[in-house]
Amino acid sequence: MQIVYHLGAHCTDEDRLVRSLLKNRGILNPQGIVIPPPRLYRQILPKMAQTLKDGPAEAETQKIILDAVMEEDEAKRLIFSHDFLIGYPRGAISEHGLYRGAPQRVVALSNLFPDAETEFHLALRNPATLIPALIARIPDASYQSVMGDTNPMDLRWVPVIRRILAALPGIDLTVWCNEDTPLIWPELLRNLAGLGHESEMEGDYDLLAAIMSEAGLSRLQAFMQSHPPRSRSQRRRNVAAFLDKFALTDEIEMEIPLPGWTDDLVAAVTATYEADVAEIKAMAGVDFIDPS
Repeated sequence: MQIVYHLGAHCTDEDRLVRSLLKNRGILNPQGIVIPPPRLYRQILPKMAQTLKDGPAEAETQKIILDAVMEEDEAKRLIFSHDFLIGYPRGAISEHGLYRGAPQRVVALSNLFPDAETEFHLALRNPATLIPALIARIPDASYQSVMGDTNPMDLRWVPVIRRILAALPGIDLTVWCNEDTPLIWPELLRNLAGLGHESEMEGDYDLLAAIMSEAGLSRLQAFMQSHPPRSRSQRRRNVAAFLDKFALTDEIEMEIPLPGWTDDLVAAVTATYEADVAEIKAMAGVDFIDPS
């Protein structure tokens, strides 16, 4: 059995990918690809994983989990997608930087089904926009309660990925940038489902529908039908061109009203994020989905 964990990160997906996958159950279930609704596992999987930091789950424990999350009798590929899998939002930032507990959580999740082929999928996000998004998401949060004494320049993704790779050698890890998601959405759906890039699926325009004007989306779909892209890169260029003209500004731009943050600090954090992304792309053991 293949087990797929889409870990988030927080404030990168908001369950959109799993909702689009759920729309495809009629296509996926006959192929043994099962997508349980997140409500069935967003609490039980993290709790079970916390008890398995030091060793694999026994067969009875695995059966309990499967009975709790699956209505089907069996699955060839079982997909879990929720950002609680990587930890809770309040733990995303600490004095140690980003996601200090991610390596331990990944190891624990791999122990839930130790005999399965396990994949992990993770979206990165620029810390300059992740911080205000976390503050908005966490009830009664403030800048101080989220950041504490953490230096914004210490919020780096390279250490997170390095620690994950070191904690679980041979991990099957797919990574992308949240900022690129509108351009690579169809690939993300098919990667999670384990299907080829030419496979028919519903939901290829689900994300664009949330960030483009209705008229712009209709024109894009009509253009795609009359001018079928000959490659994924051509599709991405088409999407980028229409987004440039028809994107909803309120949906793709974020104000960063953070205490003490100047334009220079935003630029510095962003530049560090971009440097981290370039380094992560080159890491052995990382399958990076790049829209370029």
